[in-house]
Amino acid sequence: MTKLPQVFEKYRTEIDAELRSLLAQHQSPLYDMMRYHLGWIDEKGHPQQGSTGKALRPTLCLLACEAAGGEYRHALPAAAAVELVHNYSLIHDDIQDDDRERRHRPTVWSIWGKPQAINAGTAMRLLSNMALFRLAKWRVSLEKRTRVQYLLDESSLRLIEGQYLDISYESRFDISVSDYLKMIEGKTASLMSCSLEAGALLGSDDEHLVESLRNIGRCLGLAFQIQDDILGIWGNQEETGKPLGSDIRHRK
Repeated sequence: MTKLPQVFEKYRTEIDAELRSLLAQHQSPLYDMMRYHLGWIDEKGHPQQGSTGKALRPTLCLLACEAAGGEYRHALPAAAAVELVHNYSLIHDDIQDDDRERRHRPTVWSIWGKPQAINAGTAMRLLSNMALFRLAKWRVSLEKRTRVQYLLDESSLRLIEGQYLDISYESRFDISVSDYLKMIEGKTASLMSCSLEAGALLGSDDEHLVESLRNIGRCLGLAFQIQDDILGIWGNQEETGKPLGSDIRHRK
């Protein structure tokens, strides 16, 4: 797997702190399932290091905010919200694909069962909405807060639509390139596009700039998923952290 540029470590500590702060007020075992998935603890609740994700989407959100001329800290709640949406989708995706391993560890459902994993994923999606209320702390206007909320909900819907297509394609043999691109545009590109658009919106009032960064996010998301699918077939399982050939076994 290609190592991310050093710039992707720039905000990592602050993204992690924002996420931990969001979950700090929730102490039931339901939230420990989320903490486990995020790589902060092991399945027994002991602190753990080294199993967290790349934080690609929240980093893109903050980079876009800075690139647009804004103060990146003002976009931290949006960045955390995007990361929670991404991780909720991973929890549900693992259930739908019966994948037992992610990031070199057992998936949430393989430990706690599918019903409880669905609860954890759904609760994480709702926490992402609550994260956006923190934008008010930075005096982000109500209009912009509402717009970011709409972007997040819209991209979540596109993500689910893409996942629907992904599953439905398993029973078909006539999938064209355009069908595939439509699927990954929802499944992956929608949230990357949202990440850059939200960051740009929180950093600038220049609509042309916001649109440009949204389009960059879409193209990046398409390229990212194409590479991910290739690695799913020919990649090194020790590097990807996901079962090799899983997509083929699921007739994708």
